[in-house]
Amino acid sequence: MFSNSFILLNYQPIVYCDVAENWQVSFQDPATPIMEGIINLHHDLMFFIVVVSIFVSWMLARTLWHFDKAQNIHASSLSHGTFIEVVWTVTPAIILLIIAVPSFSLLYAMDEIISPAITIKTLGHQWYWSYEYSDYTNNSDEAITFDSYMVPEEDLELGQLRLLEVDNRLVVPVNTHIRVIVSAADVLHSWAVPSLGIKCDAIPGRLNQTSMFVKREGLYYGQCSEICGINHGFMPILVEAVSLPNYITWIYNKLDD
Repeated sequence: MFSNSFILLNYQPIVYCDVAENWQVSFQDPATPIMEGIINLHHDLMFFIVVVSIFVSWMLARTLWHFDKAQNIHASSLSHGTFIEVVWTVTPAIILLIIAVPSFSLLYAMDEIISPAITIKTLGHQWYWSYEYSDYTNNSDEAITFDSYMVPEEDLELGQLRLLEVDNRLVVPVNTHIRVIVSAADVLHSWAVPSLGIKCDAIPGRLNQTSMFVKREGLYYGQCSEICGINHGFMPILVEAVSLPNYITWIYNKLDD
């Protein structure tokens, strides 16, 4: 299953994976710089994991082979070695230092809020989400607010995804710094959208914040990722990234409602 977001490059359609697939192993395609950084860090760490795994497996196999009675009747009298002990202490420390540099850089970037042009408030309920665009008000000085419920299976239209479609999507513009303030009204929730690299806990009585900078138009699916009760699996998140003119039109229509 793929979202219907695509881009034409040399007349060849490129379809992005912005929703979970059956038997999926890898990440969804990134749509923000943060998610790109997460995937790159994962690939970098996999290099170290593979190298260490091969080396440790080789050491175990070599140990089993040489310490077998059929290979060596007389056991070695070696009890310790200063050089090897220094090597297996210093080498992991160096590897951790190498890993720490990109890790800290990514963590800092995930926590940084860069002069947001738009602020959106997200409130988790049992079992739906509420959104508020407090930057815009109508003639009655009321902000844009709406609830987002999952579309029941019997009401789905052709092309919509089961357990992931909502009646009111969170619409955001592309190439814009957006701050998302997350909280909850009752119990713990978590606002998570994998393609955007976002997972922010929604805690009653506390405001958490995260940011996103969506680089391409499309539909990005997520779900509550904190067990919050019997209908935990039925409060999906659907972020629709559109061009700035379309976003302005959507805001204008919402203010007229």
